[in-house]
Amino acid sequence: MTTIIASFGLCLLAFTLIGLLSARRRQPTSTDYLIAGRSVSPWLTALSSVATNNSGFMFIGLLGFTYRFGVQAVWLQLGWILGDLVVWMWVHGRVRALSGRLELASVPALLGTRDNGSVVRPTVVVTGALTFLFLGGYAAAQLAAGSTALNVLFGWDLRLGASIGAVIVALYCFSGGLRASIWTDAAQSIVMLASMALLLALAMNRAGGPPQLFASLEAIDPPLVRWRPAELRFGLGLYFLGFVAGGLGAVGQPHILIRSMAISSAEEIPRARRIYYLWFVPFSVAAVGAGLYARVLLPDLLVGAAPDGLAQAAESALPRLTLALMPEVLVGLMLAGIFSATMSTADSQILACSAAVTQDIAPTLRDSYPASKLATLAVTALALTIALSASDGVFALVLGAWSALGASLGPLLILRVMGRVPSAPVALVMMAAGVLTVFSWGASSLADDVFKLLPGLAVPLAIYAIYELVTRLGSRQRR
Repeated sequence: MTTIIASFGLCLLAFTLIGLLSARRRQPTSTDYLIAGRSVSPWLTALSSVATNNSGFMFIGLLGFTYRFGVQAVWLQLGWILGDLVVWMWVHGRVRALSGRLELASVPALLGTRDNGSVVRPTVVVTGALTFLFLGGYAAAQLAAGSTALNVLFGWDLRLGASIGAVIVALYCFSGGLRASIWTDAAQSIVMLASMALLLALAMNRAGGPPQLFASLEAIDPPLVRWRPAELRFGLGLYFLGFVAGGLGAVGQPHILIRSMAISSAEEIPRARRIYYLWFVPFSVAAVGAGLYARVLLPDLLVGAAPDGLAQAAESALPRLTLALMPEVLVGLMLAGIFSATMSTADSQILACSAAVTQDIAPTLRDSYPASKLATLAVTALALTIALSASDGVFALVLGAWSALGASLGPLLILRVMGRVPSAPVALVMMAAGVLTVFSWGASSLADDVFKLLPGLAVPLAIYAIYELVTRLGSRQRR
């Protein structure tokens, strides 16, 4: 146990030092603190983006989903990759160009600022408030994921694990802002991929290659090797398209978009994209593979109550598989990988919330460097409070926050990169419709047939299309 704690502690110390070292390049301005002076290299942009995107959801939530449903998890992750690719191909470069030309340091400001520089103030304030609300909850889910891993491995109180993550994130974010987040995320991405790949290799060595894996899964429960989910009311096509929409939900995630705003130039986006997918695809394969092997090597996780902090016992698959397969020094590395995943997302979300407070909700603080740093501490404290009180599992918390942001901010960003900024009433109706759609769909019996973000994106865009059509028809009649 001492060896595990020592190796885990050394990794955390290294991440913290990297973040603190980045502060040597800081400038005492809010722009440098929030978007790193728009000077980030494509390598750092790619590695930090993939670490931020692949959070505790991948280590805890996705493995738990794969453990429960088997090979059907491939549809989820493949759809997510394709949807995310659309965002990289079509959105990120435009976001960098627009935000640079208009000198904007937050996503809500981008959504509410027209090409001529005029600002739709209600849109900026409301999108800033939604960012603060949902991204704060999202960050809390990351802290909860890290604390869950410590609880399963060591039996530590959930409050201790969440507090450790919050203190470390607050320390380096307060010191170096987004630059510190990006530097540590890049280092954390290496640990994340290495630890997941190593776990998959050890599991394969223990249980055999893919033929043996599939035979064992079928012996446990035949539906685990059925590619098509049973009783889909709308067919496999819409089921898969729902997950593509899930990946497309990245258009509404400020903590991801802020990295494209911080890259050195829009022309570097294609290079960053190639690096990103060289990391993202292997990591996705390793995560799904580890989830399948966990079902074979630990077949009884679903028996009994879920551990503290988890809605599903299956979400403990990764830490339990780690204990079963790895020597103590490598258990510490894997635990650092889990913590890396959670911190690399939580830090970005906390900084995006800080930007929403100082740039959008309270614009009088826009140029205040101290206010930006104090906002970081306040948001971290809020996220920690939510993490200590939330009852839902990591998978549910993350998908809920991701979907709400994707459905509220995503349609507006799609329109923004097309050169359109809706009026405040239209934007507010679109956002309200998106949020209501994802939550009502998610609570209905339809949620298992089509992922809620597909209707969550479609409804607001349909509202805008109807508004445009009615407006044009009215203009023709007046002529």
